[in-house]
Amino acid sequence: MTVAPPTTASARLLGLLARDLPPDRLTTDPAALAAYATDRSGTRPDGLPLAVAHARRTEEVAVTLRHAHALRVPVVPRGAGTGLSGGATAGEGALVLDLSRMNRILELSLDDQLAVVEPGVITAELDRAAGGHGLRYAPDPASAALSTIGGNIATNAGGLRCAKYGVTRDSVLGLEAVLADGTVVRTGRRTVKGVTGYDLTALLTGSEGTLAVITSATLRLRPVPVATATLAAYFASFEAAAEASYALTRAGVEPALAELVDGPVLGAVDPALRERGAALLLVQCDGAGAEIEAAAVSRLLAPLATAVETTADPAEAEALLAARRLALPALERLGRPLIEDIAVPRSRLAEAAREIRAVSARHDVPVFTLAHAADGNLHPIIVVDPSLPRLPDAAWEAAGEIFALALRLGGTLTGEHGVGVLKRQWVADELGPAAHSLQRRLKEAFDPRGILNPGKCL
Repeated sequence: MTVAPPTTASARLLGLLARDLPPDRLTTDPAALAAYATDRSGTRPDGLPLAVAHARRTEEVAVTLRHAHALRVPVVPRGAGTGLSGGATAGEGALVLDLSRMNRILELSLDDQLAVVEPGVITAELDRAAGGHGLRYAPDPASAALSTIGGNIATNAGGLRCAKYGVTRDSVLGLEAVLADGTVVRTGRRTVKGVTGYDLTALLTGSEGTLAVITSATLRLRPVPVATATLAAYFASFEAAAEASYALTRAGVEPALAELVDGPVLGAVDPALRERGAALLLVQCDGAGAEIEAAAVSRLLAPLATAVETTADPAEAEALLAARRLALPALERLGRPLIEDIAVPRSRLAEAAREIRAVSARHDVPVFTLAHAADGNLHPIIVVDPSLPRLPDAAWEAAGEIFALALRLGGTLTGEHGVGVLKRQWVADELGPAAHSLQRRLKEAFDPRGILNPGKCL
């Protein structure tokens, strides 16, 4: 790919940014730009972005957006580039606004159990810092060691602990953000409660950088549980494991996490795991009653599973959870993954799994499936030959059928990864014409010139 010659507007923008930003804030070298064109989804737009602006302060974000807005140059906000839906991809003529250098933890309050952080803070680093005060940041995406808080907020990321503690939106109390024209706004508050005005914090969380650019977040922290207990249950089939997972719900059990891994994924992570069963259900209970709750879970699962292991040792628990955390890297070694994240009502999880397997057979494409079982969020991952210049038609047809399946079962196209560019063509099917039109009008109100992450989300 090559960089297109700058237009009059883009050339003027580069001149203004070179004038108004510190000297180390702008990258225009074509060799460096390629890394900013795509994200972990593997989506590759035509051409390379115009440049990358590396912001370190809110004022630099505001200056960049003010000039881009005036000149109508598209801007793609970016954190660590770990997104899985193409939401941070930047094509020809776009300016990438890199927020990864805004990586300070500005405040960590033990008394109020909150943190104020910049968007480039790595998720796991915030959790570690909070841990020094006996607290933790509850959202726990599989990419926590790599992904940024800003990226998590942009997609309303979920994670392993969402069964009990909710998704990112449930931990965001307030935001500082910059609108498309450079105006700085602050939303939300430092309190857990608050209903004054419209909930702009919730609206911006999950908006994929299309409404504003987040420059700091006030986040809710929670006490580190006094105890945890983790179970690994192996099953004869993925459907049997799914049925067992919502048997826990029917019994009134609320685990901190409940993760499902199918046999093909187990084989990719470690063939020895695949020999133990055709599916693995990982359950973790926490709090003062963790061991009692885990014992109840074990009693429920024992008649349904082929084997159940339990541990209260943190190191052993992490070893058990490794099968889930290592799943995506293992699949990336097999080929190029097209990673989906549909969600269905929990009671229909097993039905969805059966139909996904049928879609895989019908189109002769391998589908590897993970699931956040406690909230019905499935990750059917299609893996294709990485040497192919584009995803084959059979993969797209299979993905389309999986999306249609999710909607037919009363679910959604995306539970936590976002729409990005990969799912835009199906958005109207889920939202319906009236809601889709309303969301487009919201986009126009925040970004009347359409410069913020154009072509994404809606």
